[in-house]
Amino acid sequence: MRAEAERRAGALAVLCAMSLMIVLDSTIVAVAVPDIQRELGFSPAGVAWVVNGYLVAFAGLLLFAGRLGDLLGAWRVFLAGLGVFTVASLLCGFATTAAALIAGRFLQGAGGALAAAVVLGMIVRLFPAPAEQARAMGIYSFTQAGGAAAGFVLGGVLTDALGWPVIFLINVPIGLAVWLAGRRLLHRETSSETSRETSRATNRATNPRTNRPTSRETSRSLRDRLDLPGALLITAGLSLGVYAIIRTGEPGATRTSTLAGAAAVLLILGFLLRQHLARTPLIPLRVLARRRLLIANAAVVLVFATGMGFQFMNALFMQRVMGYDALGTGLAFLPTPIVIGFVSLFAAPRLTAIRGPRPVLVTGLILLLAGLLLLHRLPVSPDYLTDMLPSLIVMGLGVGITIPSIIMLAMSGAAPEDTGVVSGFSNTAQQAGGALGLSVLAAVAARDTEATAALHDGYTTAFLVAAGFALAALLITTLALRDAPTKQKEHRYV
Repeated sequence: MRAEAERRAGALAVLCAMSLMIVLDSTIVAVAVPDIQRELGFSPAGVAWVVNGYLVAFAGLLLFAGRLGDLLGAWRVFLAGLGVFTVASLLCGFATTAAALIAGRFLQGAGGALAAAVVLGMIVRLFPAPAEQARAMGIYSFTQAGGAAAGFVLGGVLTDALGWPVIFLINVPIGLAVWLAGRRLLHRETSSETSRETSRATNRATNPRTNRPTSRETSRSLRDRLDLPGALLITAGLSLGVYAIIRTGEPGATRTSTLAGAAAVLLILGFLLRQHLARTPLIPLRVLARRRLLIANAAVVLVFATGMGFQFMNALFMQRVMGYDALGTGLAFLPTPIVIGFVSLFAAPRLTAIRGPRPVLVTGLILLLAGLLLLHRLPVSPDYLTDMLPSLIVMGLGVGITIPSIIMLAMSGAAPEDTGVVSGFSNTAQQAGGALGLSVLAAVAARDTEATAALHDGYTTAFLVAAGFALAALLITTLALRDAPTKQKEHRYV
């Protein structure tokens, strides 16, 4: 029993380490963009694709990668994605042209999507009991929040000391170590659906020596079960959708973002029609028909729009209004991940085990709303200790309580054979929410003048809009998720 507990803890560490790499990569790269632009000769518009190329590939492939995990086994897809991400990091680190770096970033996004899409489903299967699942989700949430905050500090230090290539090359030894640990520790499960198909394949054609399905039969079985037209439609639709959201906040890009958004809607509608007609849909119709799944993930979009928007707007506020440098901003922001860590690791699991995820989520959203309203009321020349620090602590409390509970609600009730696609669905909602929050709040905060008062007004207005996201999530949770599982009504979340 103790050995099994240690193996599960090790597997959770592997999953969280990969998630931490992905989060660190996004924030570290953002800090290094000016150096990358200068050394590789990017145009002001072209350098945005160092970030956007990764996001488009990442968000577009999440649903497909999640379903692939259900069909092939999540551990295979996770390790494949980790391997692609590590190799792509090596290519990015040695890139000598803008085109090579952007290609490497697209490949990184694809690898990150393969790994990230199945992580939540693997955690749910590793820890099915509500109390231990809440603790595991708390640890996962802490790695996300802590990695995002640490990225600002590490990005500045590494870029200044060693140059921008090291922010990619550092992923290589870490990725290799995590891959080797994953090979040893991850449970090599297959879904019940995969097991049934393998059994049928075995009956039809087996290798006489090993009594296992031949490679040709296994490949044909996978093709029969994987809806490739549906995969192409949803990948293109989600990629264009994220691209449209990203371009929304850019000046002069209204027509481009509108056309991309319209095309994304048409592709996603085509995907839904394909799922209705396909013999083996990419996303089973029983998943798409789950009202609570759709509502919970609408709340996920709003929560991550709030959280990511707060993180980046607050960093910009500290730099442009309060005058902090990159390192000072990272250090000033540290109270938030520290509070998130304490709450998500200790308080949130206990509260969730006692009350269930929905009441805990409501509490967290109220705290998020209060923290953002405090930020909205910041004076033009704020004092860190009296004006900024209280809001950072309240936000840390809100994020630490909200993220584990909203993820548990988004994953609750997933059948074992669907955990990969539900995990991919939730991760897609997270990425779409983050992109939405960043683009909308960046557009709200933009001002034509560099005057401190105008900058202050722009950022505080953005905090108010973020509070609107939190309020909308709170309304969805209280009014539309009344049938969400509670401690008394549901004893497991798979």
